Amino acid sequence: MKPPRRLFLVLAAFGLLWVAASARADDKPPITIGFSIEQTGGLAAVGKTGLLAFQIWAEDINKKGGLLGRPVKLVYYDDQSNPANVPGIYTKLLDIDKVDLIVSSYATNLVAPAMPIVMQKNRLFFGLFALGINVEFHYPKYFSMLVFGPDPKPEFSKGWFEVAMAQAPKPKTIALVTADAEFGRNALDGARENVKKAGLKTVYDRAYPPTTVDYTPIIRAVQAANPDLVYVASYPPDTVGILHAVKESNYAPSFFGGTMVGTAAATLRTQLGPLLNGVVVGENWEPAKTMDFPGIWDFLKEYQPKAQAEGVDPLGYFLPPFAYAEMQVLSDAITQTGGLNDDTLAGYIHSHPFKTIVGEISFGADGEWTKPQNLFVQYHGITGNDIEQFRDDSHIAILYPPQFKTGELISPYSKARGD
Repeated sequence: MKPPRRLFLVLAAFGLLWVAASARADDKPPITIGFSIEQTGGLAAVGKTGLLAFQIWAEDINKKGGLLGRPVKLVYYDDQSNPANVPGIYTKLLDIDKVDLIVSSYATNLVAPAMPIVMQKNRLFFGLFALGINVEFHYPKYFSMLVFGPDPKPEFSKGWFEVAMAQAPKPKTIALVTADAEFGRNALDGARENVKKAGLKTVYDRAYPPTTVDYTPIIRAVQAANPDLVYVASYPPDTVGILHAVKESNYAPSFFGGTMVGTAAATLRTQLGPLLNGVVVGENWEPAKTMDFPGIWDFLKEYQPKAQAEGVDPLGYFLPPFAYAEMQVLSDAITQTGGLNDDTLAGYIHSHPFKTIVGEISFGADGEWTKPQNLFVQYHGITGNDIEQFRDDSHIAILYPPQFKTGELISPYSKARGD
């Protein structure tokens, strides 16, 4: 029996209405979010993972119909890992591209140069892994996607010192090593506070030029000072160079590490392999049961095959979860306020908590997290350079903070290194 002609007419009319509604939604201008990001240069290996996380977020949002009934579009330029390129990029994004919202590139040295432009334009701004850059500005529309809480400079190394000072016999002397750049200066400002609180004597405190490629003379100078502890604050290229220099110099102080950025990235883990053994370093997330936040593995299952296809960090444990979480905060604020006004969004973000794939986050007066969530971990038992040994936490013990702790310190450094 044939369906009545009237039914066909009703279904056809409904279909036309649906198509028309979809067309109107598609015709709406996109919400544009602009940023610079490292696609070339020394920080590109990490920057590319942040971009992929942003793109996954945009895809996820657009599959659900966008924000405010509008699709989301990312507008970005390669800053080439060069801080000098950043001001021009943000000027273009705001004055020429006229993007609706802006977020940052990855890392302190690439976020700080954008701040004068952002403040001059009075815009909302997220800093992705930027250490303490709003401590002096107190800019009310800045928000930090970094885990160090309301007092980021000392918190950046606080856990490292707590682990180090729990050793017996108690350490007495320390060397401080970093590059002469924004990140290193901020990191050592906080480390010096912690040195003073611990009652340690500083026997070496020098900053090397950011253009350094040979780290052996630095390590030999540290070795000559004979400290019990060595604290290093380094960016990924320096992290690699310093650990190679430590090995080549056969240097083994009682306790070695610091905030050596990049050790959580798969590219550095596979490059360094056993050179990581014994090092105690700061990280932000590990695949441990203590850090199994809702949604984190859903994201990583989406990220990892895409990363494999694009030839970037196939694990995604370092920057990507936080890049995605940053966009979760931004999208929740847009949805809840029903608009894109910078002042309104900033007010909402300051006054509400956010559930993200890296846990629940709330922001204080300077835009830092109200509660720190940083880790200090020790690598152990790594053999060779196979990436599979880094997929779980079997070679990584979380030592700090207590709520995430999964193992005990192996001391001294030479023992954990397997000498």
